[in-house]
Amino acid sequence: MSSNIYVGLVHYPVYNMRKEVIATAVTNFDIHDISRCVRSYGLGGFFVITPLESQVKLVERIINHWRNGKGSLYNSLRKEALSLIRVSRSLDESEKEIFNLWKKKVIRVSTSASLYSGCISFKDMKQLMKKVENPFLIIFGTGWGLTKEIIEGSDYILQPIEGKGYNHFSVRCAVAIILDRLFGERIEENENRYKNL
Repeated sequence: MSSNIYVGLVHYPVYNMRKEVIATAVTNFDIHDISRCVRSYGLGGFFVITPLESQVKLVERIINHWRNGKGSLYNSLRKEALSLIRVSRSLDESEKEIFNLWKKKVIRVSTSASLYSGCISFKDMKQLMKKVENPFLIIFGTGWGLTKEIIEGSDYILQPIEGKGYNHFSVRCAVAIILDRLFGERIEENENRYKNL
């Protein structure tokens, strides 16, 4: 398990389509689907990051339903995935919580649909995460993406996902693709496992 790896979903500060800095609303789909991805790849946790008190309360209500309410009795697998969610009001607050657990500098990895100078490849990031014992926080932006200041202030910027001339994934799709590229098993790496199927 990659328990020193965390995912952060940033709702502020992010851009809207006019490149204005805004706060976006939390969506139920993102909470469920991203927590399931984080659990599937054995990561340490999932931070939903929003400064809006109404949104914090919404996330807490959804989490409580699946951890302690009727949802916990209905679907234990969902309960397990949602147990990895933490709500924080800022990126700094998320990093502070991770630092307090590990007592080591948190390495921030930004994601973007745009290509930035000095992006790190998935292959190199995968190798780095295997070698370094520090905790990592991979951050994703909602809306039209993370602000330039957040991206350029990160330790690493991950290369964008390349589509076929169209690059506009939902954030939960981007999370699934990126986590699979970083932590998923490749068929070519496990050929013997599939020979007898």
